[in-house]
Amino acid sequence: MIQNRELTMDDYLSMLRRRAKVILIPALVAPLVGFLVSFAFTPKYTSQSLILVEGQKVPESMVQPVVSEDLAARMATLQQQVMSQTNLQPVVDRVFPGKNSQEVGEIIDDIRLNMTVEPVVTDLSQASGKKKGGQSTEVPGFYVKYTTSRPRDAKQICDELTNLLVNENMKSMQAAATGTSDVLSKGLEDAKQHLDQLDSKLAEFKKQYVGQLPGDEENNLKILMGLNSQLESNTQTLNRAQQDKAYTESLLAQQLATWKSTQSSTNPQTLEKQLSDLQSQLLSLQARYTEDHPDMIKTKADISEVKKKLAEINKASSDAADTSADKASATEPPEIRQLRMQVHQYGALITAATADQKRLQREIAAYQGKVSLSPAVEEQYKGLTRDYDNAQKSYSDLLAKKSTADLTVKMTNQSEGERMFVLNPADVPDSPSFPNRLLFAAGGLAAGLALGGGIAMWLELRDNSIRTEADAEAALQLPMLVSVPWVGVATAPENNSKLKFWNRNKNPEEPKSKETVGV
Repeated sequence: MIQNRELTMDDYLSMLRRRAKVILIPALVAPLVGFLVSFAFTPKYTSQSLILVEGQKVPESMVQPVVSEDLAARMATLQQQVMSQTNLQPVVDRVFPGKNSQEVGEIIDDIRLNMTVEPVVTDLSQASGKKKGGQSTEVPGFYVKYTTSRPRDAKQICDELTNLLVNENMKSMQAAATGTSDVLSKGLEDAKQHLDQLDSKLAEFKKQYVGQLPGDEENNLKILMGLNSQLESNTQTLNRAQQDKAYTESLLAQQLATWKSTQSSTNPQTLEKQLSDLQSQLLSLQARYTEDHPDMIKTKADISEVKKKLAEINKASSDAADTSADKASATEPPEIRQLRMQVHQYGALITAATADQKRLQREIAAYQGKVSLSPAVEEQYKGLTRDYDNAQKSYSDLLAKKSTADLTVKMTNQSEGERMFVLNPADVPDSPSFPNRLLFAAGGLAAGLALGGGIAMWLELRDNSIRTEADAEAALQLPMLVSVPWVGVATAPENNSKLKFWNRNKNPEEPKSKETVGV
């Protein structure tokens, strides 16, 4: 091939005509070789079953589903659980009885390598499901596939694996529902104990600080104002009683002195002195009381009596004077006894008022202490009530979740929740899934074409023949002056077209159509 010029489409067609045998022979032989090679491999048969996933029948707004994880991820987890030694050992014993432990282990390893679970992705699931990495996460079901060299074994093992997947899914959902219910029951019991403890603590706190709780502060202030009013009134009553008692005691002392002087007096001089004192007392009383006051009336009566006595003393004899003295000394006058009773009453009133005053002062001090401690008590009370409210809310939430979990357990046990069931059981495969002889033949065809094309290209690269005017100009690097057509042996007209195609490839070193002369 002349490398010093640009090739055209005609050049490529010429190459194809020249190297047609080199390309076609490998392209025809290689598919046959690939088809024959496929018989050298041990055939593998794939059995397939379809598991349909059905959503729960109860609306999720009423009962939450048992599991919320992605179905594809959960199916991968179920596949790993099915592949465990514990689950595969009984399967091997049923399908291949009488195998020793080493053979059982090899069969289990073979099952793990040849089992696949593929999701069924439909147009509807692609439209409705959420996309993650270009694959739909909501699938209507799964294909369970198992490949082995014997079709009946493939069918039996695929059935066993399918049943294991369905059973493991049911067990996992029941275990999840029961486990959730058990955990919530334990949490509910702990929350109830904690709530009871806080309830007892709150009741004890209310009992200890009764009247000092946040709602009692206003009442305490009102009671304190009332007690202060009562104390003020009691103080006024006590002061008035003390004054009246002091005044009554002074009157009593005067009356006693007058009475005693009357009882001990035996001459007109004493009576005159007593009369003078009574008159002075009358003047003092007139300045303080009216004429209707008992003290005024009594004092006037005493003055009249003293005047009468003076008159009697002046007229009577000594015997009459002795008789009068004996009567006076026998008993105290009613006025003195009345004054003594008044003094006693005032004393009792003062004692009662003093006791009331002390009681009111103690109550005022107690309520003042309650009012002063109200902020601290309120802070503690708010802390207790906040903890109690949180505990009660937590208990209510757990109780609601426990009820939901119990409904979920019932729904799962009654097969009303999400479930998997076998829609299409595994069948005995009619033809092997490997090797695919048509695929081997197609691969041989592709390999033959590639091999033929490579050989043809290699031959063309090594061919330096000059076949056209363009080759001559490129090889000699001189302009073309004239070209002489090739004159050969005459052939029959019907063979001209055939010879024209093949003669170009017989002598690579000779020009096919023209003789080219360069200057």
